[in-house]
Amino acid sequence: MEINEIEKNNLEIENTIVNENTQKSFLETTLGKTINTAIDIGIRALLPDFIDEQIINLKNNLFNNGLKEGITKSIDDAIDLGKSAIGIVTGNFENINQMQAAVKTGGIIDGVSNLLDTVVDKIRNTGLIDYNTANTIKQGKDVILNSVESNIENTFSNQLKSAEYTNKYINNWKEYYNNQDFDGMQREYEKIQKSMKNLVPLEKTINEARTIQNLHKLIKNNGKNFNLTPEELELAEKLK
Repeated sequence: MEINEIEKNNLEIENTIVNENTQKSFLETTLGKTINTAIDIGIRALLPDFIDEQIINLKNNLFNNGLKEGITKSIDDAIDLGKSAIGIVTGNFENINQMQAAVKTGGIIDGVSNLLDTVVDKIRNTGLIDYNTANTIKQGKDVILNSVESNIENTFSNQLKSAEYTNKYINNWKEYYNNQDFDGMQREYEKIQKSMKNLVPLEKTINEARTIQNLHKLIKNNGKNFNLTPEELELAEKLK
């Protein structure tokens, strides 16, 4: 199978075009879930006498009255402000450390703090929660914010570990390829595919994984034959 035929059979990695919106969308989703979980943990710590149903109702009231949209905006604002602060005026993040620095420098915790005050006041004023509950949340807000900060740090730590593993699998694949060991390549290929699903989109990693993907399929569909055409060898050169 030739390269142009392989390209017609794109997999998930090959459909990923890394741009600013792709990375922002990933961070919105990932950090949104992280902050959501952290708020849940914080509220449960502040209101230990509340049963699950009460916690769920409280969270639903918060999210339905601006918390959900506010979290997304807080993330976007932190990314935009953070990018400017660390010198990324346009373009993509090149690595996870840049993302972590931008989110932290962009004031994500302050954004969530102000958002909580606004939303708690809103649902108190509409009678969805009583004064004492609202006051407990606002006075103990640091418990929630500490949970948010800790969870965000853990999220980026996990991303850094995932990136390390992905790069390890990529390098292992290259080594097996150089030794013409297709079984070893297949094992690492499957690991790459799996790890890329949860890894933040980074152009260098996506491009390298895409090249491996095409070359791997070429060899596989050629009966695991490593005798490549000049065009195929040119593809392989991109991995060096």
